[in-house]
This record gives sequence, structure tokens and C-alpha cells, in this order.
Amino acid sequence: MKTSCISVRNSVDNSEIYSQAVDLLNEGEVVAFPTETVYGLGAVATDDEAVKKIFAAKGRPSDNPLIVHIGSIEEVSYYIEEVPETAKLCMEKFWPGPLTIVMKAKKGILAPSVTAGLSTVGLRMPDHPVALNLLKELKKPVAAPSANKSGKPSPTKANHVEEDLQGRIPLILDGGTTGIGLESTVLDVTVTPPAILRPGGVTREMLENVIGEVLQPSLSELNQKETPKAPGMKYTHYAPNAPVFLIQQDRETVKKAIRQLQLDGEIVALIAPSKFEDLKANFFFSLGSNLIMEEIGAKLYDDLRACDKTNATIILATATSTDGVGAAIMNRLEKAAGQKWFQIHE
Repeated sequence: MKTSCISVRNSVDNSEIYSQAVDLLNEGEVVAFPTETVYGLGAVATDDEAVKKIFAAKGRPSDNPLIVHIGSIEEVSYYIEEVPETAKLCMEKFWPGPLTIVMKAKKGILAPSVTAGLSTVGLRMPDHPVALNLLKELKKPVAAPSANKSGKPSPTKANHVEEDLQGRIPLILDGGTTGIGLESTVLDVTVTPPAILRPGGVTREMLENVIGEVLQPSLSELNQKETPKAPGMKYTHYAPNAPVFLIQQDRETVKKAIRQLQLDGEIVALIAPSKFEDLKANFFFSLGSNLIMEEIGAKLYDDLRACDKTNATIILATATSTDGVGAAIMNRLEKAAGQKWFQIHE
């Protein structure tokens, strides 16, 4: 299969490009497109054969549910049995935006592969002109996980999608670099109090300001659930080729770790604040000097992917604060590392 990558710029007439994407989706194909979080790989969410092509292209386990993207709040009632008041408040405040809301799905409407056998589904309305234009032209719901090989860092640029899915999908809409760079927050409103299944750009603090108490279980607590209600809960995700280890953000600890690993013959890539650059890792990727969480989140996957372009045999990533968006960053780092922390030999 030939993969076309077409630039979609808001300053020109893109109607023919959108028509091409809509035609492919209506024909049961998949299309990659940008959202404000990461690039998604979309198929019409009511077409089970089309949705199965997402799993095939990504190499994604079929028991991993998909998020459904819609173009307006009015469409929610088409797919959801009953919309709780908490969900309505969140939609009013955070849609369009990086918040997925898990609710009870109406039976027999969405493709079985979307819900992975669950009675619930996650809906979101993306805040990106390309995604919204595509949804409004299509007039159908689109199931779309991140447009990468399953388990690899999510794509924040069109060329990341090309690297992973060239020859596996027909079309990529190139809308430039995504803004937030981390997948949407997933909020389950079928439980009381509502619970965050995956942290993202809409933080627990932001949600609590709107709907009151919100639970945010730890990664280990979420992993105890046998059937995941949301993407990214069950499998290792966001991992580059070399193994990733978390390490405390302490100069002496990181310095000792680099020395120990290099004596053991390892080639070390370090993802850390800029003040750690002088510690003589073989490769260094800066989290910046001011540790602004939104900026770290926006480039995290790009840094993890950049590690694959080196000959590093191990990657050390310093832990961040878990305040605000920091919770989402640590969630992704823990998943990339498989929750492994580097231990220094005494």
C-alpha cells in the first residue's frame, strides 16, 4: 500500500484534501490526522471491518478499547444511553479539548471492536481545526487511537506517523506539530466519584474545580483491573527501542548511574533538566531549565523517539513532579519504563 502524506494548511482551500480523506473513511479505510494532543489513526466507529484495520495497522491488541471522536456535543446522545450531569458540566467546560469522557454506550450502534466487549465507551471532541473539519465533513463518529505502532511513543508530527505506518495506511493529513503532545485525559463518569483512568492535559485540579471530588488512582492500582476501560491501561506504551529506566532528579544519583552504566559498557541517553547536561551521558535530551510541565509534555514523545535515532543501549529519564500536567508526564514515563527504576550498585 502506498501512503500519501498531504499538508493541510488553514490558509488555503483544503476542500479537495478533506474530500479525499472523507471518501477513504466512507470506503472503510483508515486515515491519520492531527489533534491537539497527538496524531490519531481514524476509522468510522460504526464500521467494524474498518475499525479492525486500525488494530491491524498498529499491531494493537484487540482487547484495548478505542476512543471515539465526534464533531459536536449534540452528537453525544446518538451513542450514549444517559449523559450524567457531571459529564454535561465537563463537556461545557472542556470541549472541544483534551478530555475523553467514559459513559454507558447505547447497544448495537458502535462497532464491537471499538468497545472491546465493554458496556462503556470514551467520547471526546478534539480541539484541532483539521480534526474538527474532518469530523464535520464526514458527519460520522471516528474511532481513533494514536497513529503509531502499538507500544511505541505516540506521534506528535506527521513524519512520526510515516516512520511507523508507512505502507500500512493510505493517507496522513499533515497539520504540523501537535500542541499538547500527550494523549487526552480519560475520565470515567460511570463511577462515583468520577475517576481519572489516564491523566492528560485536563488535570485533576481543573476537573475538581468544575465537578468536585475526582479520584486519580496510581498506575499500579489501575493495572490491577483485568479489563481496561480506556486505552493505555493494560500494556506497555510509549517505549523506544532501548530500555527506559526512571531515576530520581538528583545530580549525584544520576552522575553515579551514568558512571556505573558506562563502566558496564552501556551507551547512555539521558532525558533530564538542562542543568544535568554536563554529567557526560553519551546523549542528552533536555527537559528545559524552568521545568514547565506543559513544555515537557509537548516534547516528551519527540525526545523518546529521538533516542531511537542514537545508538543508546539504555535510557535514563528523571522523574518529575506529579502536580498538574506532571501526573500525565509521570504516567507516560512509568509506562515507557514498565515502572522500572534504576538501582545503583552499592
